[in-house]
Amino acid sequence: MKHKNYLRKIILAACASAMTLTAHAQQPSAPAREKAACPMHKKHMAESQDRHAHDLNERGGKAMGFDQSKTTHHFRLLRDGGAIEVEANDPRDEASKGQIRRHLAHISKMFAEGDFSTPFAVHARTPSGVPELTRLKAEITYKYEETEGGGRVRISTGDAKALAAIHEFLRFQIEDHRTGDPLEVIK
Repeated sequence: MKHKNYLRKIILAACASAMTLTAHAQQPSAPAREKAACPMHKKHMAESQDRHAHDLNERGGKAMGFDQSKTTHHFRLLRDGGAIEVEANDPRDEASKGQIRRHLAHISKMFAEGDFSTPFAVHARTPSGVPELTRLKAEITYKYEETEGGGRVRISTGDAKALAAIHEFLRFQIEDHRTGDPLEVIK
């Protein structure tokens, strides 16, 4: 009889442990619990993203001198550097094209001097890569080019550290402006 009770206790203890482990394994992670605790989580996140985009566009319009809703930005990572491209959404919008061209010609000179105050004004923080771009400015070339729909700043270097900083800066731009451009080097 003692033997049966002892086995019964062991079996019950093993079952209790298994149930505890199963229940614990089914518990959501802390972030998942927070999401589950807030039935409005998706809405809050969308509102936060919308607010960020609105603020970015508002600051961008002031700092760049053209309406962000009338233009499209693209950031390209290239083997020897990259490019910042801005085009007017409407091919007949000569005013936006002129504003884009003036801005890009101006920032190509500013960046060459190590002045990244405009991206700071747009993003309300120092973009990734800027400290290195400033420090390595002598290793980097910024060339403004007019395009049919606006303009481009072609950024190039032969220095590995400068190249890494250029790519870091352009990835930051892609992510913060949510352009959907590739985060990898275009071949």
